[in-house]
Amino acid sequence: MTGSAPLGEAAVAERVAARALDLTDAPRADQATYDIDWAGPVALPLSDERSVQAACGIMHVHGRAAGRPAPLAVDYASAVAGVLAAQGALAVLIARSRGLTLRCARTSVAQAALLAVTQYLAAATAGDGPPEPLEPGDGAWTTSDGVLFEFETLDPHRWLDFWQLLGAPSADISRGWLPFQQRFGTATCPLPVSLHEAVARVPYQAVRHAAGRAGVSVLPVREEPFPPMGVRPWTRSPFPERAATRPRPAAGQPLDGLRVVESTRRVQGPLAGHVLRMLGAQVMRVEPPGGDPMRGIPPIAGTCSARFSALNAEKTVAEIDITTDAGRREVHDLVARADVFLHNWAPGKAAQLRLDSDDLRRTRPGLVYAWASGWGDALGPAPPVGTDYLVQARSGLAAALRPADEAPVPSLMTLTDILGGLVCAQGVLAALLTRIRTGHGGRVDSSLLSAAAVIPRRRRRVEWTPLDRPLRTADGYLALGPEARARPERVARVTGPGPSADLTATLLRFRLHPSGYWSPRLREAGLTATPVCTDLRDLVRTRAFRRALATAEHAFPRAPWEFT
Repeated sequence: MTGSAPLGEAAVAERVAARALDLTDAPRADQATYDIDWAGPVALPLSDERSVQAACGIMHVHGRAAGRPAPLAVDYASAVAGVLAAQGALAVLIARSRGLTLRCARTSVAQAALLAVTQYLAAATAGDGPPEPLEPGDGAWTTSDGVLFEFETLDPHRWLDFWQLLGAPSADISRGWLPFQQRFGTATCPLPVSLHEAVARVPYQAVRHAAGRAGVSVLPVREEPFPPMGVRPWTRSPFPERAATRPRPAAGQPLDGLRVVESTRRVQGPLAGHVLRMLGAQVMRVEPPGGDPMRGIPPIAGTCSARFSALNAEKTVAEIDITTDAGRREVHDLVARADVFLHNWAPGKAAQLRLDSDDLRRTRPGLVYAWASGWGDALGPAPPVGTDYLVQARSGLAAALRPADEAPVPSLMTLTDILGGLVCAQGVLAALLTRIRTGHGGRVDSSLLSAAAVIPRRRRRVEWTPLDRPLRTADGYLALGPEARARPERVARVTGPGPSADLTATLLRFRLHPSGYWSPRLREAGLTATPVCTDLRDLVRTRAFRRALATAEHAFPRAPWEFT
């Protein structure tokens, strides 16, 4: 399989795609190609990772916790684009094996960025009312002995016990629960100051003791940014039995006619199914009686949560109590007609329910069985809760995505949830291709931790100057291009008058005029700058995004591939 990216363009995405495809069994002679560029269908002059993050909303979402847009110090959108390109190449090979005459998959870093902000875009554009109140607030926790840590619980009773053991005020404990849980959807966490003060009064050992008694997961933040070595994005274990029948030829999209059964929640698992659906698969969600509780979380678009709809629209639903024998028989009946079973249950739950790979492959020889976990087997059989922010802390990603002069705290944007869903879907595509060619199904294992390792990063945290952060203008922010960031004296000549060595004065002069005033002047000086999106609703209003976004009851990114 081959990829192309013009010299100097999307090189990081190209490398990620090439590494991802090296994990597959597809022979290179197949020559399935993929193309990656910066902007794709977004009609803007985007030419690097920073400009994409600025224009497509990543800086805005990542910066919500701080109250101002902020770039990620890693090539996150490029990494997502690389995985999308690998998915597209595998989809081309699957389509060819099923009778379609496809040759190439195209994607872009901008489309990857838009996919990464899917749930935030949906929430921002649900209805015509005022936007969600998004008060700044982060989750930086530091003990009296200087240990920076991250913690997680999904249980309000454990939350209460933990804070009571640390001596926090009862009223503030109650007030903090909702923003703590909502941070996955809002990317901000405005908690009462007293909770931070309660942590700051005690050493880390006391925090660990309280967490152990309350059943809360606590991990220190790893300050080394480089990812653990030898972590594969996903692994595939083939099953010995062959499928009883071959998939029917595809009539349109690469996965047309293939069936996926998923039992997933939150972001990682539903996104994997969402990718497979966008490629043409029929996806059936197994939800508990009464439906997934996430359906009712505001903001509501029509009759359903906008965030839930963003990742689950156009999937069919079977409400089944999988804790009962009758419910498990229903799951087996669904799987008997399926090609893929996908879940992101907690460790051990599949075996407890008797719905593990060995159980379901007997029902459906040739099945592709996928588990999208938090930690995989990296932290043993009883790991901490496998959620995004704990994984960012443990994997070194939290340290990598912020410059050296900032605390290495996780971004409240769900970075590993998005990549976790994407690498799971890529593993499923690789397993489907193998099944089509050999008749053998298999098990695909991926995790948030393995997804975090996909993001390229340096061995040391990056050093930034003030020009590396978005510049405040009279009406918004500008993100400077690489030439401008490297040559402050040229920026100073554009803003003048005043001594070019006075960088503070240069930055303050940007506030005298709107972004539209500065952009052409920087361009005339041979410098580039991108206006920073500070309201996701503006993406839908801007003509430049019309080919990349669609709108129903909320806005959503179109499928991020074009096949030829």
